Amino acid sequence: MDSMSGWVMNRRELGLGVATASLALGAANASLAQVQVTVPNTIPPALDAQIGRLAQDIQPDVRKVYELTGGRPVWNAERLRALQDIASRAEHHALHAGDYFDFVGLAAQPDTAEVRSTAAALGYAKVLAHGRIAPETVEELWEMQKNSVDVASGLVGALNNNNLPAWFDGLAPQDIGYKNLSAGYIRYRRIARDGGWPAFAAGAQIEPGASDPRVPGLVKRLTLEGDISPSAATAMGNSAVYSAAVQQGMRSFQTRHGLGVDGRVGPATQRSLGASAEDRARQIALNLERRRWLKRDLQPERIEVNTAAAIMVYWKDGQPVHSNRVVVGSHANQTPSLERDFASVVANPPWTVPMGIARREILPKGPGYLAANDMYINDNGWVVQRAGPRSSLGYVKFELRDSYAIFLHDTPSKGAFNLSVRQRSHGCVRVQNAVEFARLLLAPDPTKLERFDTAQVSGDTTRVQTGRQIGVRLLYWTAFVDGQGRVAFREDSYRRDTKLARAMGIDVRLPEVVSEAPADKDDDWV
Repeated sequence: MDSMSGWVMNRRELGLGVATASLALGAANASLAQVQVTVPNTIPPALDAQIGRLAQDIQPDVRKVYELTGGRPVWNAERLRALQDIASRAEHHALHAGDYFDFVGLAAQPDTAEVRSTAAALGYAKVLAHGRIAPETVEELWEMQKNSVDVASGLVGALNNNNLPAWFDGLAPQDIGYKNLSAGYIRYRRIARDGGWPAFAAGAQIEPGASDPRVPGLVKRLTLEGDISPSAATAMGNSAVYSAAVQQGMRSFQTRHGLGVDGRVGPATQRSLGASAEDRARQIALNLERRRWLKRDLQPERIEVNTAAAIMVYWKDGQPVHSNRVVVGSHANQTPSLERDFASVVANPPWTVPMGIARREILPKGPGYLAANDMYINDNGWVVQRAGPRSSLGYVKFELRDSYAIFLHDTPSKGAFNLSVRQRSHGCVRVQNAVEFARLLLAPDPTKLERFDTAQVSGDTTRVQTGRQIGVRLLYWTAFVDGQGRVAFREDSYRRDTKLARAMGIDVRLPEVVSEAPADKDDDWV
């Protein structure tokens, strides 16, 4: 059984384990009404020896718990029952309770049940608070602000205040994105347990009005995912006709998956249809893990770029107020997971070409190519492209502090924004309608906005400071809940799902990405 199946242990077994373990602990805990936090004392040698036999990564936290309680036991029957209820809700976080809690095993070894109960509680708490996997081990460049919780002190405080369930509930992210995605996970797991949806056989494209034997299975699949209503599906019956009603459901499916929305069942759509309900549930599990890595307190004004979806969302006062399509790094030149402050807007920016791009892709083409693209070599040997209509940065650049030369910018190549697969750049983020977005950011200060507008008219290179703190987060989320409350999926363009799944021991088979257009000439410069 892999780590994504067998989600909740049999409640009767849990109850028997709790009851037996509680009897073993009863004498020591009969008078324990509250864990008392004390000045750290020496832990009794027998207890310390048991702690030393635990996994090394959990020993410091377990030892801290007993230092804070003066070496006294902390578990009684009531608290173990609360821990059982907490374990039963692990599926809401796409976690397997049996990976953390072995109540039957506690009963089998009552002499060590106290310490192992503490270790189990802390291990599960750390996963909820920080995630199972260190993000740096599965991404080449991951520089986000991590969540940080002292789980040992938190557990003692929760026991002290008799609010163990509430404390555990608060460790996972509390934002609507995590909660909605968690609900989506439960839904897809239920679909998978009930047998999933009919497998889709890849083949010829299904055109509007055509008759195809795959249509009835397609209708069932779209109904299970919410793209077709049950009443509409009933009206369709078992018809093999790819009717207007089925096409409407398919457009909903295509929108959720970031595909070209044409109602036809072509190659890219067929590949997305190839994923099973179990695969999609497991993909959601990977993205819940990514969200657990991140700090919980977010800046109320921020820019978030989902590089898997190639979408940017601008948040103000804690609410999403604006979204744009973006073009992000290609598979070979991935946009990293990065969190930085937004510093300034630069109108009419010149582009200093990175040395690697200049050597590989520009200088070999000769002086004529440089001249044709408004480029020159400066006194320090760098290739520079002048500001203007041909500039690869377009008419505005959004500077980030200390961002490895990764930034957001305009582009003269607007056509890529119309593609569904927009992983095409050298790593920077091209923003659709970038000048209008810059004006939106500067609008709170009319003076700054006027400076920017004046520069746009004159063509002068002008840096305008925002004058306030705006965060930028470059994220990689292949499963998320969209503005209509539906679970949306994106294919694993950077293969990061594959790597994370391997680290978590999850067997998931995701569709390959299908791009509808090759990269244009010089399309991936920046």
